[in-house]
Amino acid sequence: MKKINLVITGCLGRMGQQIIKSSKNEKNFKLVSVTENRLINKKISGLKPQLNSEAAFKNANIIIDFTVPKCTMEVLKIASKLKKRVVIGTTGFSKKEENLIKKYSRKIPILKAGNMSLGINLLIYLTEIVSKSLGNNFLSKVFEVHHKHKKDHPSGTALMLGKGIAAGKNKDFYKISGKKYLNKNSFPYSNKINFNSIRKGEIVGNHKVYFSSGKETITLDHEAFDRALYAEGAFTAAKWLIGKKPGLYSMRDVLNFK
Repeated sequence: MKKINLVITGCLGRMGQQIIKSSKNEKNFKLVSVTENRLINKKISGLKPQLNSEAAFKNANIIIDFTVPKCTMEVLKIASKLKKRVVIGTTGFSKKEENLIKKYSRKIPILKAGNMSLGINLLIYLTEIVSKSLGNNFLSKVFEVHHKHKKDHPSGTALMLGKGIAAGKNKDFYKISGKKYLNKNSFPYSNKINFNSIRKGEIVGNHKVYFSSGKETITLDHEAFDRALYAEGAFTAAKWLIGKKPGLYSMRDVLNFK
């Protein structure tokens, strides 16, 4: 099998570094370029980092992007022009940016996931099923914990879980999304979906979805211990995306969850 030429953006970021490290164990991929938002005078994995540009992306079969929304939009603009596939693990997009991603996906294949973990994507699937089964008799809320360096809150995964709750109830997420708390010891249920985010230490990621009737509580829980699992998921997504037509895909498509 011919190797897949890979570009990794945000090469100095926590996930960028992890994906570069994990790429050494991925026999189907060849790392051809790495990028950062500033020029760096040192080589990373034998490559001199470049700025996001046509030159940096020209030899790519696929680009893996775990950066920040502004950078992702820059990457998509160039990738769209060059007709390159993109796997997006970036989170924290505005509604306007989400719509731009949909627009770009009409030209190129894009796989976007707030979390690349198999377990998390199964959790989102189960959240939909539970939400649908329990109906309106149960209130729900989402709790998440991440390392102190994580800038956005709630996490992209927490928002995906909230969207899973909304989908189960056949409601518009943006209409039933409630308050977003940060570093609270406890937070309430309401008629909307409330979120609480904790930022501390070096925790990789912990997510919980609570459903309560006032008489009983159901909790769905996932904890990640190793950031490598996200990189492995990104490579699984990248392999799957090769050969796909333009469109906006998710890990749900990769894992064939109905």
